[in-house]
Amino acid sequence: MMLPQASSFAPNVDHLFDALLLLCALVVVGVFTLMIVFCVKYRHGTDAVRTPAHQHLGVELTWTLVPFFLFMGIFGWSVHLWIRMRTPPKDAQPVYVVAKQWMWKVQHPGGQREIDQLHVPVGQPIRLVMTSQDVIHSFYVPAFRVKQDVLPGRYTQLWFTATEAGTYHLFCAEFCGTDHSRMRGRVVVMAPSDYARWLHAHQGTGLAAQGADLFRQLGCSGCHDPQSGVHAPDLYDLYGRTVPLADGSQVLADERYLHDAILLPKKQVAAGYAPIMPSFEGRIGEEDVLALVAYLKTRTHAAEDTDEHR
Repeated sequence: MMLPQASSFAPNVDHLFDALLLLCALVVVGVFTLMIVFCVKYRHGTDAVRTPAHQHLGVELTWTLVPFFLFMGIFGWSVHLWIRMRTPPKDAQPVYVVAKQWMWKVQHPGGQREIDQLHVPVGQPIRLVMTSQDVIHSFYVPAFRVKQDVLPGRYTQLWFTATEAGTYHLFCAEFCGTDHSRMRGRVVVMAPSDYARWLHAHQGTGLAAQGADLFRQLGCSGCHDPQSGVHAPDLYDLYGRTVPLADGSQVLADERYLHDAILLPKKQVAAGYAPIMPSFEGRIGEEDVLALVAYLKTRTHAAEDTDEHR
């Protein structure tokens, strides 16, 4: 039974797999054909000539270089596809996923929450920002031909563009414990108009708004607000900026850096600041961290100025 090709990646992955399978089949058939021919020709009792053969450089180069370049072509094709699958477009819509034994917890930027389900529209690139609350999991949608490990303590991402409306299986492809086989779900691909209605019907408090509340409740604003007397890093326009570190290196302030700065603040200390920030590891869950990161991504001077002038 053929799997549906329900994402923009699916036909490309299938073509690469078919080409690799065809090339391997040609090599196997060629090798075994020659083995059988030589076994028959030089079997015991035949009058075949058994003197050492003369060297034919052209023949040796042909059977060496032709397979080499064919397999290098497959390698280059796969690298090109891998880079494409690892580079989400800038307009990809983020969706946040937290894996735990044994469920997938999904949250959309508008506050819509799902468990073991993911609703997406047709034709819209989707970027999943994923982390695990306990052990290693793996987000796998066979119909999309995409799979990505989901790791505790760090963010991984996966993107795709669904091309056909329908409901597709979601599996955990990493053995994650006793009830690993129960960690299943579904991806519901909807027409854009239906998806807009679904978002409106399930709208909740936005993830960034939840993060803003947490920012105040956890006391982060007490140190990181401009009026604070504590010498703490400025968080405005932080996301996407290069941050100099105390050890002389630099790091890009992406989602992973922000996650570690909250849970492991002494791991990468910003240059010019003392490592006095307490760790929130064990005090808040990964969903709270996602909300804080979403809020920090919106924390820009431009956004603050806009809010003030409303």
